[in-house]
Amino acid sequence: MRDFALEVYFSKWEFAAKFNLAGSDGENMPLAELLALASPQDRAAFDGVSLGYTETFGAPALRAEIAGTYDTVEPSHLLCFAGAEEGIYVAMRVLLQPGDHAIVITPNYQAAETVPLDICEVTGVPLDIDRNWDLDVDLLRAALRPNTKLISINFPNNPTGKIISRSTFDAVVEICRSRGLWLFSDEVYRLIERDPALRLPQAVDAYERGISLNVMSKAYGLPGLRIGWLACKDRATLVKFEHYKHYLSICNSAPSEVLARIALKARDKILARNRKVIRDNLAVLGAFFADYEDLFEWREPDGGCVGFIRYKGADGVEEFTRRLVEESGVLFLPSSIYRSELGPVPDNCLRVGFGRSHVPAGFAALRRWFELNQ
Repeated sequence: MRDFALEVYFSKWEFAAKFNLAGSDGENMPLAELLALASPQDRAAFDGVSLGYTETFGAPALRAEIAGTYDTVEPSHLLCFAGAEEGIYVAMRVLLQPGDHAIVITPNYQAAETVPLDICEVTGVPLDIDRNWDLDVDLLRAALRPNTKLISINFPNNPTGKIISRSTFDAVVEICRSRGLWLFSDEVYRLIERDPALRLPQAVDAYERGISLNVMSKAYGLPGLRIGWLACKDRATLVKFEHYKHYLSICNSAPSEVLARIALKARDKILARNRKVIRDNLAVLGAFFADYEDLFEWREPDGGCVGFIRYKGADGVEEFTRRLVEESGVLFLPSSIYRSELGPVPDNCLRVGFGRSHVPAGFAALRRWFELNQ
């Protein structure tokens, strides 16, 4: 498989840049702040946690809390992973075989296409930037083949922040149901929509062959826990996922499982805080881009905490983002990070992240850089 372009770029710049305005997670939380949200019983459980192996499926108490975030999911429908990436990798390796065909929405988180491409034929169906990144269901239907086995979607989308309409989502489900396809749905930004009315059902709740991916990293802002999961009601398939996990992480970190359970019990507080950070930051972004509308085409994303926006400067987005991080310490992600082997992705866009509290300071630094360089 080709290098993971985003992670290679972040390996160089994520911690070296002074202002990471490309981050894809919500506001992070110190350990002490999370523990302050714990009940006495859960705090005692954390203090007394054994540093041994844990159950491969995930601690029963953790899976019980995760199940409560779905409408129809039981703990037996869940398998925990070391983050979302492992879940993507395992699902694609188990569900797809040589000779199969998969359909993947683009642009996307690179693993969504790179892992399937290492296994079988894959067709990309692009979101349309000129229609506010909408999904054309007719293009999706046209991509179907007799050997299509899986459709992979991600809404709210990374990097665009797009949420398709409920009617479009229902049409995707119906396409899958009519052909008996798996619907793999990356839902890591769910619950931080701009408007709750935009929120889509979770695939595992909406469709008998739906598989929902989620994680503590994005909406909850707790990537350091490295706790993600897949929800799937086909127990035999879930067991196959578990058997593949035996070759990877084997099990999750015991302290992280307790901390994730604490966070999920306090999810209303954590999500409310993160939504406020995002809402406040969107006001900052809106004001900045209004002042520089000759250079940026800004449309407020539907959900999540990232956006993919056109850069209109004559220097091009690659040169702009390079100079910006080297000269001011402000980090954006250029279009090249989202290059797809499945079809063209606009080459004049950059990803901006607005989930963290340092975003206003970063945009203040960006404004100073423009004042010095215009």
